Amino acid sequence: MLLPLTPSRIASHSSKRLNRFFTVLAFESSADDTCCAVISDRQILSNVVIRQNDLVEKWGGIHPASAVLAHQANMPIAVKRAMTEANISIHDVDGIAFTRGPGMGGSLGVTLSACKTLAAVFNIPIVGVHHMQAHALTPLLTTPTHTPTGEVNPSYPLFPYLTLLVSGGHTQIVLAKSVNSFRIIATTLDESIGRTIDKVSRLLQIEWAGMSPGFALEKFCILPEEGILPDTFSPFSAVMKGKLAFSYSGLHSHIERFLDGQTETLGRANKLAVARAFQDAAFKQLEEKLSLALEHCARQDVKIGHLVVSGGVASNMLLRERLKLRLSASDSPIEAVFPPAHLCTDNAAMVGWASMHRFLARDYDDYTINPRSKWSIEDLETGYKSPPATGGMP
Repeated sequence: MLLPLTPSRIASHSSKRLNRFFTVLAFESSADDTCCAVISDRQILSNVVIRQNDLVEKWGGIHPASAVLAHQANMPIAVKRAMTEANISIHDVDGIAFTRGPGMGGSLGVTLSACKTLAAVFNIPIVGVHHMQAHALTPLLTTPTHTPTGEVNPSYPLFPYLTLLVSGGHTQIVLAKSVNSFRIIATTLDESIGRTIDKVSRLLQIEWAGMSPGFALEKFCILPEEGILPDTFSPFSAVMKGKLAFSYSGLHSHIERFLDGQTETLGRANKLAVARAFQDAAFKQLEEKLSLALEHCARQDVKIGHLVVSGGVASNMLLRERLKLRLSASDSPIEAVFPPAHLCTDNAAMVGWASMHRFLARDYDDYTINPRSKWSIEDLETGYKSPPATGGMP
């Protein structure tokens, strides 16, 4: 039976970290990427991501059983690489963080078991992190707090801020009130934007060439070629106009019905135009719902200065440009903040960072913790322990 973290064990562990920054070994495996990273203070010492793009292409999407087997094979490799690149040993680790949920139960379980076993053997505290919280807090790690001249950086997000979470599992606009307090303003009623993009990429038979299906579609759409929209292609309908909710299954179905009605294979120019029309409709919905969310915040007298955009879809360069343009046209100055593209997709660095405020507050999880495949970000506030006077996000 695993022993709980008693005060004496906490004191023993804390004595190891005098005169140095708190170092977190972090894990992420909520879907198909096997990730491990080392975070110390606000520094990413290593960030290893082993993708399963070949398996995703083989199965036409994430195959749960195959994903679990791949995680089991890849996790020891990822951990070894992360610790080697960070030049640390297990005795330098002050805390172990991992994605507790939401995500695929089997995939979450691989990391959870590894982390609890490692932590129990070496008497290290653990923290289970909410996946979307990690995405929402990433810019607090990647954005400098001060400019090179020593002034406060106006681009550093200040609470409250809006966060647009766009990934394979979620499409949400969330009000971030603090590191642990979030309110969902809009969410998808069916498919996420990331899943829909992946499905359309497969339907159009875009060549992935080792890339993710979403990234492959992005690269295809920016080709310097002219697209020709087929005469049989009808425009996309408006999606729940005026409502704070997303729906992407209709876009996916629209493409599917169009392709089913074709008697001949689409030529390259036709396929390019259809892909661009789909991407435009997908991003247009994000823009429209974001405008509604800003209006909602204004009515609630919530002053927003920053929009944090995170999740795998946030790595799309066209989306970044469009959101910046939309915000620049708003009545109030709001700045869009994006993590570096490689930290928009799933990674363990964001998990380590999202755990830091809890470790500094000595708000640890027990070794008996279990994964939560379904977990609302709004549930984080319950039972949260406030950091000590010197704690909080570094």
